[in-house]
Amino acid sequence: MKLLLSLSGPAQLLLQRLDPERAHALTVRTLSLLHNFSAPHEDDPRLLIETLGLKFPNPLGLAAGFDKNVETTQAMLAFGFGFVESGTVTPKPQAGNPRPRIFRLREDRAVINRLGFNNEGLDAARRRLLALQGLPGIRGINIGANKDAADRVADYVTGLRELAPLAAYVTVNISSPNTPGLRGLQNRAELDQLLGAVMAARGALARRVPLLVKIAPDLDEQACADIASLALAHRIDGLIVSNTTIARPETLRSPHRGETGGLSGRPLFSPSTEILRTMRRLTKGQLVLIGVGGVSSGEDAWTKIRAGASLVQLYTALVYEGPTLVTRIKRELLACMKRDNIKTIQDAIGLDA
Repeated sequence: MKLLLSLSGPAQLLLQRLDPERAHALTVRTLSLLHNFSAPHEDDPRLLIETLGLKFPNPLGLAAGFDKNVETTQAMLAFGFGFVESGTVTPKPQAGNPRPRIFRLREDRAVINRLGFNNEGLDAARRRLLALQGLPGIRGINIGANKDAADRVADYVTGLRELAPLAAYVTVNISSPNTPGLRGLQNRAELDQLLGAVMAARGALARRVPLLVKIAPDLDEQACADIASLALAHRIDGLIVSNTTIARPETLRSPHRGETGGLSGRPLFSPSTEILRTMRRLTKGQLVLIGVGGVSSGEDAWTKIRAGASLVQLYTALVYEGPTLVTRIKRELLACMKRDNIKTIQDAIGLDA
């Protein structure tokens, strides 16, 4: 743990001075070297969440995008995350979009990225997941389609079939704004076809693996209603709400605010939480919801949980605050529980929905 915490403090300030993508690559490389030194974190039992057929030691997870190639899962669990989600993984390796493609919006505590599912592909992810079998911790995998795929539905089926047996759960990512046409899979007809295919593929697996779909925050009421009804009809296990946004709030101050790509971080908190509340209402509490977007404090995580999230994920806040943020958020969550006279996290889910 001492080795892992060395990435905080002065090291974090140094990383802030580097190009964002270079800083990220250096962080991932360092964490991958510390892989064998990491150990799961001990959590207060009041933070335990039982959902998706799994026991999460705490509700705070690492969102997909940080560990694209399944290189840092055990190290991130040692920071105190209750679960980690790797990916997005596509069947074939792909380089993603041209650089520069990540921009820090420091004034806004935000990031814009247009990476485009850059990853080493399914074979590399499968090899690393195999090496992790038997080790403690909840590891999810996020799957996507290649940019040049002739049949995107087939890409999702391939990813699910090959990686689901090695993961605690699988997320179908149809909401990244950086692969042209991908968000069209959220339209009713396309989503109906996709969910039918991936659920059939899951049914053929030897083990029932929880299946979630990650949606965008840029959805109107009708789109939300269509997604909710199809998710219930196909009996998927849950939704991750939400991915990055293509919207640009007028409050943004950074000179990078005009860059194309998905915006994440603090400006995403309110709109993503509103979509979360909407999906909780439309699904009538029958699906597990994971709240993502702008979480940087225990109060933020508490708001997502009370809005209907069983679990919460973050990523962008780590860019600015470093890995000690995880322990702080969990401490603040316990304080929120005490303030609101809630005995366990489980009791708070959806209180404000």
